[in-house]
Amino acid sequence: MVKSSVYSQRRAQLASQLGSDGIAILPTAFERARNRDSDYLYRHDSYFYYLTGFSEPNAWILIDSSGHTTLFCQPKDMEREIWDGIRLGPGAAQDSLGVDAAYSIAELEVHMPRMLENREVLWYPMATHSGLESRIEGWLQKVRSRVRYGALCPEQIRDVCVLLDEMRLIKDETEQATMRKAAQISAQAHIRAMQLCARMLREGKDVREYHLDAELLHAFRQHGSQYPAYASIVAAGANACVLHYRADNAAVNNGALVLIDAGCELDSYASDITRTFPANGQFTGAQRALYDLVEASQQAAVAATRSGARFTEPHEASVRVLAQGMLDVGLLNKDKVGGLDDVIEKRAYFQFYMHRTSHWLGMDVHDCGSYIEPSEKGHLNHRKDALTGEVLSNRPARILRPGMVLTLEPGIYVRPASGVPEHFNNIGIRIEDDAIVTNTGCELISRDVPVKAQAIEELMRP
Repeated sequence: MVKSSVYSQRRAQLASQLGSDGIAILPTAFERARNRDSDYLYRHDSYFYYLTGFSEPNAWILIDSSGHTTLFCQPKDMEREIWDGIRLGPGAAQDSLGVDAAYSIAELEVHMPRMLENREVLWYPMATHSGLESRIEGWLQKVRSRVRYGALCPEQIRDVCVLLDEMRLIKDETEQATMRKAAQISAQAHIRAMQLCARMLREGKDVREYHLDAELLHAFRQHGSQYPAYASIVAAGANACVLHYRADNAAVNNGALVLIDAGCELDSYASDITRTFPANGQFTGAQRALYDLVEASQQAAVAATRSGARFTEPHEASVRVLAQGMLDVGLLNKDKVGGLDDVIEKRAYFQFYMHRTSHWLGMDVHDCGSYIEPSEKGHLNHRKDALTGEVLSNRPARILRPGMVLTLEPGIYVRPASGVPEHFNNIGIRIEDDAIVTNTGCELISRDVPVKAQAIEELMRP
């Protein structure tokens, strides 16, 4: 767990941006029922945890512009703690979490209206928690009912996520170290799944997607990860052409490719790795041709990921390599679609590559942070999409800076269609690594699992 001083520093940084007499309210995530008498496995809210390091449910934090922090949390309760586990309680919260005041959650309704009185700006996370807006509105109604006694109601309501997204976008050294460890755990899990797959096939065993999923989960927990960062994608054969396919009971056949997109969460930080490998450890000619193309496109994306570059540059570099490769191997007919520039302008590659190359990574697997450069929001231009005819509004993409963390994940997905060479049918390939932007380029923190086709084949040999 990160020292409480780190969270105190984050709260102080947020407080300095709240404006005169501003106050921020943030709840943690609510518990959710899965079925009768059983909840989904609880996971705290990332914004809340970023500011507190507190992982219990049913808690709120208030931070005002002076830096004063108030926590509401579950009270100590001997009977409930027998069933649900030990609670920190308000009494220990001040010293343990470094907050200025702490109360039982049972007192929230009593204290909240008074704490919102005479504030100029109220900040809270908009559109993140169902019912939060109406609850805040109820507290503000109570404040407004006291105006005859001299109380002032906040004149402005603003989204605190705007401030926190900017703070979370740059990862400090502690965050980066945690993410490196998470990526290392996930890389070992991918290696185990690859080797298990080839070994079971050599032994003549029936291999199912869930066997590989189980191996991933085992490796995550064995090395200290608390949860998967997201539902693992384990897709054999044609299933790899379904972008968000969930591991199921489909057979993993000798000669097929397997796409695994899986990463663990460690101490609230996610990893996100994708590898595609031959089930039996040996690529066929068609598989290798497309795999090498995707791998080359990722190399181009890596080379484009550096401080000062735009967020879109890795995607553009990747698309250029993929588009040329599609022409070279015959996925695209140049007599119909034209040359490289025509393919890119018309987005003819979209049939086989339909997603972006990157997203932010951090406490959430699709982490927060604007993809638009803040100082250039007003620079708006419009263009007509070549595929849909829709007029799109574009703003300048984010400038990459050291400490930002993003994924690099190009792919090719070939579904049977008119004009598509049959030997490429039902091949789905994606390669994904996690990159920390540095002053000189980027650090790939997930490369403990091989990427080169030859290295993967060597890894899977007996």
